[in-house]
Order: sequence, then structure tokens, then C-alpha cells
Amino acid sequence: MPITLPTFDRLMNPLIRALRALGGSGSIEEIYDKVVELEKFPEDFLSQLHDPEKSNQTEVWYRLAWARSWLKKYGLLENSARGVWSFTATGKETSDVDPQAVLRSVRAQYRKTSPEHSEDVSVPAPEAEEPTWKERLHLILTQKLSPEAFERLVQRLLRESGFTQVEVTGRSGDGGIDGRGIARIHGFMSFHVLFQCKRYKGSVSASEVRDFRGAMVGRADKGLFITTGTFSPAAVREATRDGAPPIDLVDGSELAEKLKDLGLGIRKELVEVFTVEEEWFHGL
Repeated sequence: MPITLPTFDRLMNPLIRALRALGGSGSIEEIYDKVVELEKFPEDFLSQLHDPEKSNQTEVWYRLAWARSWLKKYGLLENSARGVWSFTATGKETSDVDPQAVLRSVRAQYRKTSPEHSEDVSVPAPEAEEPTWKERLHLILTQKLSPEAFERLVQRLLRESGFTQVEVTGRSGDGGIDGRGIARIHGFMSFHVLFQCKRYKGSVSASEVRDFRGAMVGRADKGLFITTGTFSPAAVREATRDGAPPIDLVDGSELAEKLKDLGLGIRKELVEVFTVEEEWFHGL
């Protein structure tokens, strides 16, 4: 009988165990990686995307977001503005939970504040963790840009990041190599880099990373693989395999953050907020 992907409530105890293994606190990424490590999820679980049209978020990632949200409402977890999650005082004393008890308790809380809602397991929803701008960017990069435009975007990104002599080759039959450049470190050392960029909605496999490495061997110091999608765990292991030329991986979420930091196609807007100081008027 095939193993099915655990529902979000069945991920509550794995999440607690992962957070405890991390020392009681961790970023969303650290918690995700530790859950995957401890639960030994198969590749097909981890390559399943929640909504490929909107983002590169995996289904496991999405369900863990639900689990974190419900455990927070249950009083076991808390999170900081920087996205670090940790145990509350009660959570530190809790080794595991009864998922059904969590569901009943949180639903009861929710009915008190929103009595119009039923006991549908879809409420309350997890707190939003990925800004909507990432979803819009994902749509543009995967559906509205041509492959050539995406290559030019990566070229601009690398130049803005300090690379020099960045050239887009894009020749077919070149092992998937889309370009080359030189990365300079603090103005002294430099590395010749070959890069590949793929507009994916899904997950890049280990075989694609292997093929890229085969094409770059003897031609560069490092490889850089950039995608709008994700990398399978096997692909990540292949990229860092001992004794093989190193390949750095940049997935869709990291690509979005780099574009944001460099202000490439993403503009930060500040909204003015006006507060009425009632005390001032009373002093007239």
C-alpha cells in the first residue's frame, strides 16, 4: 500500500520533534529541512508543489505552515518578526500532542470569535508567510517572459551582484550551459563560473544537475544553477557531492529575494500613516 503525504495535523508532532532537535528555535527553512531529515520523506513527497501556477512552494512546506499556525494558536509555538519560530513556556514542557485535541481546542477558540464559521478543518488558515509579490513575480517569470528574456535577466542579476564579463551563450547542445562570467571576491580572488538558468514550475532533478556538471568539468571553477522552481533533495545532494566540482543552487524563492534586494523589477513602496493625537486637542 503506497504511503500518502501526511495531513497537516499529522505533521504537528514531527514539527515539534524537529524544533526540539534544533535546540528549541529555528527559521522556517531550518524546521522544514529538519522535518524532512527526521521523517525521511520520499522524493515524490518533496517534489509535489502546492500550486505550481502561483509559487514554487511544496505541499509539505504548505502543510507545515498549517501545522505551525495551529500549534501557535494552541499556545505551544511563537514566532518573531524575523520569521524565527520557538517554543513558548508551555511548548518547552510538551513532548508531543494529540492532533485531534489541538483541532478541537483551536476550533473552539475560533468559534468564539467567528461563530458564523463551521468546524471545517480549513479554518483558521495559516498565517501568510510568503508575500503576494513573490506569487506575482513567479507568474511573470514562468509564464510571461521568453526564455531569452529570462537569460538576460539572469545576466543583469549577475552583473549587479559583482560578476564581470558575463556572457549569455544559450547554444543548444552545450550541456545546458546558458552563460559564463567571472565572480570577484573582495577585488582580489576571482572564479570562472558557468551558469544554467531554467524557468521551471516544478523541481529540478539530480540528473539535470549531473548533466550540467558533466558539461562544465574542466571549463570553470564553479557552476551556478538558477531556477524559478525548486531543487529536489537528491539534486541538492548531487550539487554538494564530495569530490565533484561544486555547483551553487538558487531556487525561485532565493531568486525573488535577490531581485528584491537589488531592486530589479521590484520597487519598495512606503505608505504614510497618519495618527490623530486626541490628547493634543484636549490640551487646547
